[in-house]
Amino acid sequence: MDGVSTAILLLLLAVISLSLTFTSWGSYPIFFNFTKGNGIAFSDGERWKILRRFSVQILRNFGMGKRSIEERILEEGSFLLDVLRKTEGKPFDPVFILSRSVSNIICSVIFGSRFDYDDERLLTIIHFINDNFQIMSSPWGEEKQDPLSHFNMDTLLMTTHNLLFGGTETVGTTLRHAFLILMKYPKVQARVQEEIDCVVGRSRMPTLEDRASMPYTDAVIHEVQRFADVIPMNLPHRVIRDTPFRGFLIPKGTDVITLLNTVHYDSDQFKTPQEFNPEHFLDANQSFKKSPAFMPFSAGRRLCLGEPLARMELFIYLTSILQNFTLHPLVEPEDIDLTPLSSGLGNLPRPFQLCMRIR
Repeated sequence: MDGVSTAILLLLLAVISLSLTFTSWGSYPIFFNFTKGNGIAFSDGERWKILRRFSVQILRNFGMGKRSIEERILEEGSFLLDVLRKTEGKPFDPVFILSRSVSNIICSVIFGSRFDYDDERLLTIIHFINDNFQIMSSPWGEEKQDPLSHFNMDTLLMTTHNLLFGGTETVGTTLRHAFLILMKYPKVQARVQEEIDCVVGRSRMPTLEDRASMPYTDAVIHEVQRFADVIPMNLPHRVIRDTPFRGFLIPKGTDVITLLNTVHYDSDQFKTPQEFNPEHFLDANQSFKKSPAFMPFSAGRRLCLGEPLARMELFIYLTSILQNFTLHPLVEPEDIDLTPLSSGLGNLPRPFQLCMRIR
């Protein structure tokens, strides 16, 4: 796009009330240079609609939201537990262990089978995705955009990349944030383990059916996502029609950047937004309660299509790990720094090592 374009930053009220007005992506030159408008994440208009239907159909065919995809997660989770046992309680960096495991789930959907953890093809994919997320989480530049290309093999390849990225990096990053938080707050970790022992026991892996009976664990996972705020600033959207808002008119074609962190850290929505507090998602009876201000997967028509998969992965992985291990930091809990290493489009946790000791 030549010349100057208008962009608006949306805060809490507008994020919630205007989310359904956006179906078009806005201008994001650094990514356009790489994607050329291909793939589901950066396509627009009719192309986006076709690619979304295509991607949703693929995921449904492989059991998105059904037991078959849960079985894939449970299988991959068991491989992960085997790898974690081999650490023998010694310090390790969880980045690539988590990335290899989480990426294998979406790989099994896209490519039809999982990879061995030492497979060079899997390692290449992971390094590529991690490098991409680090770029997205740092300041970015601008370059002149090129015209959109038509639906073709480039589009299919980029859509595959989008699915791999969405199914790997955000879940892996959230789990790393969760590890840090649970080590900083050992009483929270112990209470989650107590609920796991009570509901699931030790003789089988946790399943999605257990989630309804585990309100505290569910609240902890939601609070991790809120507090970590892995995607604090959404990709730009474009208003598809003239939109009145609180006495102002947002013209059609205006780029709008939704600041999701203003939702997750709003004191009117969460009692102590600057603190990690699972009570944000529990009612007076200690039952799980939803919040309209919980938007880790964005909102509106362009809500992340991998949300059901990500929610399944986070629950099964975290409960399976805490069922078998206790997380121990290499420093005192009060010395654990939860502030992100870098914050742009994504919030990356600081590098750390931990010990996982068998319970």
